[in-house]
Amino acid sequence: WLIRHYYLLIRCKQSGSIIEEKEFQSGLHKAQVIDLREKKDFDAGHILGARNLPYSMLRQRYKELRSDLPIYLYDETKVLSMHAAIFLHKKGYPKENIFILKTGYSQWDGKVKSKNA
Repeated sequence: WLIRHYYLLIRCKQSGSIIEEKEFQSGLHKAQVIDLREKKDFDAGHILGARNLPYSMLRQRYKELRSDLPIYLYDETKVLSMHAAIFLHKKGYPKENIFILKTGYSQWDGKVKSKNA
């Protein structure tokens, strides 16, 4: 398991940047913020300004993302985001435009929105 995770981390760093929450927050307004969790989790609460593109649908819907704008990815921890970054980079999205929230949504401290709010 550890070797596999390390390999994933190396591949991810070749496909994008893993950034701290503070940097993620400072770039939110000029990026496409993508929540990779399933819709029910997104509806329960998500980063303000994010749109939902579940990882399970990424292969079918990735063309909805603009390659010329920064793409900020997050999920509950960051594992799905790392896989998504690798996939997007393979599809031609530039590494310089792909960013992953290091701590994931589970430790997010910024503004959130939920369907009930």
